[in-house]
Amino acid sequence: MLQARSLLRLNEVLLKLDRYRVIVIDDLGYVKRDNAETGVLFELIAHRYERGSLIITSNHPFSTWGSIFVDETMAVAAADRLIHHGYIFEVTGESYRKKTSKAVTQQSVKK
Repeated sequence: MLQARSLLRLNEVLLKLDRYRVIVIDDLGYVKRDNAETGVLFELIAHRYERGSLIITSNHPFSTWGSIFVDETMAVAAADRLIHHGYIFEVTGESYRKKTSKAVTQQSVKK
């Protein structure tokens, strides 16, 4: 998407993505992105708003999205578009990966 943006073809790529009923963005905020990358991410969110579904997973609550996006205003605008027609599922408890890792470690110790 960054390359498409630099070639002034981002809208064309976004329109191609409209063929997909759902787009999944996993672990938003896990890796720090630069301003250009988060700008393109915002454009994807804005484009998908009222056009198609997005599933986004993140360990960051909306209140910290200002550190993910270019600025607080963009973070609020992204969250607003997602929340307007969205569903928020908050998962609590131990992570699946951590739980599985513990089980494997315990089995290794028993041997």
